[in-house]
Amino acid sequence: MKPERSLFDAADPNAEAEADARADADVEAGRLISHDAVRRWLSSWGTGRPKPRPRVGE
Repeated sequence: MKPERSLFDAADPNAEAEADARADADVEAGRLISHDAVRRWLSSWGTGRPKPRPRVGE
């Protein structure tokens, strides 16, 4: 019996490598959103006063 393919199995190794290269370029260029900014944004969900989504550099 062939094991079922996982969501995390790479369907296209070339596409995965290209995505990794784009992500590495974003990190090198500082195009990031901090964990704290995302945490504050997510913590505001369901409060009736959600914060706007964080932007690059926050």
